[in-house]
Amino acid sequence: MSPYTAGLVTGPPQSTEFAITQDIATTLATGQETGPRGEVALRVLPMVGNGGIRNILDVLTLAGADMAIAPVVLVDRLRDARTIPDIQNKLIYITPLFVEEFHLLARSEIKSLADLEGKTVNLGEEGSAAALLGREVLNRLEVKFSELNLGLDAALDGMRKGQIFASLLVSGKPVSALARTVQMDGIHLLPIPYSRALQQDYLPSTFRREDYPNIVGTGESVDTIAIKCALFAYNWPTRSERFQLLEHFVETLFSRFPEFLGDAHHPKWREVNLPEVLPGWRRFRPAERWLQRQSGGEAALRKAFGRFLEQKPASNPPDREELFQDFMRWQERKQGR
Repeated sequence: MSPYTAGLVTGPPQSTEFAITQDIATTLATGQETGPRGEVALRVLPMVGNGGIRNILDVLTLAGADMAIAPVVLVDRLRDARTIPDIQNKLIYITPLFVEEFHLLARSEIKSLADLEGKTVNLGEEGSAAALLGREVLNRLEVKFSELNLGLDAALDGMRKGQIFASLLVSGKPVSALARTVQMDGIHLLPIPYSRALQQDYLPSTFRREDYPNIVGTGESVDTIAIKCALFAYNWPTRSERFQLLEHFVETLFSRFPEFLGDAHHPKWREVNLPEVLPGWRRFRPAERWLQRQSGGEAALRKAFGRFLEQKPASNPPDREELFQDFMRWQERKQGR
């Protein structure tokens, strides 16, 4: 494992998660001072996963995999199942990200979910978010279907040949592969109703023409459902090299975050709210500290700390910053109890 390279497990190459990771890798590679052989202090290495639970398992077990983008609902279920001991101490989050929509592509003769009764439906590769959650959604909506588990390209080919009647992709809109390639006659996005059976775990969303001008007609919209995803990381020991690398990553990503909001980057960046809290999980401590500094939280702590030091004249100025950092770490340990 390189002390300067952070591994980020993401979704398949056609997914929005992969596009977001590429944005991170290419943007953070710029603007850094380089060493004598062109080396940089921080490099982000995209690692292709399936977008499901496997992404988190890779972070927990795979050398070089420091972070992963994964659906929050799946990570919550992994925690609640207790199949991985102490997962809440092994895994932390850096920031919630964006929502990922359910894209249910269907042939022209399929007008509603009821028309999928007894038909062959592709839910994406086994273990992916689409396979795990698509199966659950269709079962909750009482759709009886025959499941296939193929990649997007193979599924679209099967739809062209009339062998597959619908195919599901779970990824943030717009998925560039769909915007570019889905131009077959009659292929359309099938609505998924936001019924009571889905409201506990899923969010409502909508596709519009500006998302997919090749698929959605002028003035039309297609209702669907969505899930939240987040950037998770392995909880490395505080004084380890990997912890320090992740700390450098967070400070760089957060301080340069406004760069990702421009038109040159994926529009899903505009949904990201760095201070948003992920219930049930602990945030990476340097990320929490950075956000506190921005919100004035650290300013208040420094003021209180200054009053504390005034009562201890033996503390000389050169030790002040080191003492404050020790004070901050003590605060974090206290809050984590």
